[in-house]
Amino acid sequence: MCFYFFLTSWTIVLMVRKNKNLTNFYFFNKKQEFDEFLFLSYDVVKMFKFSSQNSFWLVIVILVVAVMAGNIVYPNAWNKVADFVNNKYDFSLRKIDSQFHLGLDIEGGTHLVYKADTSKIQGISSKEALESARDVIERRVNLFGVAEPIVQVSQSLDGEQRLIVELAGVNDVKQAISMIGQTPFLEFKREASKEEIKQADLLGFISTKLNGSYLKRAQIQFDQISGLPMVTLQFNSEGGDIFAELTKENLGKRIAIYLDGFPVSVPVVQSVITGGNAQISGQFTQDEAILLRNNLNAGALPVPIEIISQQTIGASLGKDSLDKMIFSGMIASIALVVFMILYYRLPGLIGIISLAVYIVIILFIYKLIPVTLTLSGIAGFILSLGMAVDANVLIFERLKEELRSGRGLEDSVQEGFIRAWSSIRIGNVSTILTALIIYVIGTSFVQGFALTLGIGILFSMFTAVFLTRLILIMLSGTKLKNNKFIWKTII
Repeated sequence: MCFYFFLTSWTIVLMVRKNKNLTNFYFFNKKQEFDEFLFLSYDVVKMFKFSSQNSFWLVIVILVVAVMAGNIVYPNAWNKVADFVNNKYDFSLRKIDSQFHLGLDIEGGTHLVYKADTSKIQGISSKEALESARDVIERRVNLFGVAEPIVQVSQSLDGEQRLIVELAGVNDVKQAISMIGQTPFLEFKREASKEEIKQADLLGFISTKLNGSYLKRAQIQFDQISGLPMVTLQFNSEGGDIFAELTKENLGKRIAIYLDGFPVSVPVVQSVITGGNAQISGQFTQDEAILLRNNLNAGALPVPIEIISQQTIGASLGKDSLDKMIFSGMIASIALVVFMILYYRLPGLIGIISLAVYIVIILFIYKLIPVTLTLSGIAGFILSLGMAVDANVLIFERLKEELRSGRGLEDSVQEGFIRAWSSIRIGNVSTILTALIIYVIGTSFVQGFALTLGIGILFSMFTAVFLTRLILIMLSGTKLKNNKFIWKTII
């Protein structure tokens, strides 16, 4: 992405230098100017010309980086070295985790669907409340060590708001429901007047807009008289203002503090309370108070939720699908290597080397982000391999045309890449835009496909436009350029 934006910026600079009257980028005198703005001009690509001598060192640098990235992708060798050094020399070399983040459809786990009741929300929109509930559930699940939980907001056909929770690696449905269900729904209610009694609950209280979404932190203190633990609440600045106004309007009346729909404390307001502090006192044991504090700090749900669907997905089904996908990918890769080498010979071998570097860098990026790999995400990765090969084929065909026109090998490599760039950029940019749209509006299942495809396309441009080009330029300055057999298909 940075590579593309960098080149686009330089294109704009060159356009302004060429046409100083160009003040609005959406007014163009010629079609060429529009092409230069949107798809990068030939002049920009020509700036990146390399000689055979400096190409050698650039190739070495890229290969060293690829080897380092490979040690992170497949760290068994590094971990063995780390164990040896740590045991013999009393060092503390850090070992690298060899596992990728796997999705629910591969690793197995639990799929839960909750219905959110947004009918009594006050002060915030339903969308904001649901997004807040999603963040709260994510924080709550993270406290239990579940890696990469997926929590999404959706809407059913009849307009019902839902929260979909996917927990990879959690096969105990009761445990999963407990993780989320233990998060309390905190709400403050005021005493209803005679005119409002029909709208009140069974205890005569009406909901206010003050709820757990305004909570900043919860702490434990002990009553100085009884010695019983109580939980003190501190609201953020907005919540503090709401609480102060609430106590001002209800002097001498009761305000009830509800947790998960049940009143736990019903104090009478004696004075206006400013500073955004409140307390929950009751017959708590110390362990109950600690649990309540932890749950509140993890996040109080701004809307009540009710589970309507639960499903356990076994890892065996995902493993079988993954094994089949890996096997098919290996067969496709072998067929690709054979075809590229037989048809293009040395350039084909160079393309395969670039493809291998591309695979290592992409897997390294997946670990670095990290990307949760699902079956659809792996399909996007495999598709990006085809796009990477396609870029090399375009380059080799352009190179062939330049050589047939009478140019030397090094000049043909330089010019062939420049002319192939127009086809590569249009195809890749359109694919990236498509992946971006799918990622923004799609569900979690297709988002994995869009993410891996988009990342793959971005880095395939690097390996095709730079690495393959550098290796060809490097070899064009050696005696291999006179060997007609290895260049036969091209020449």
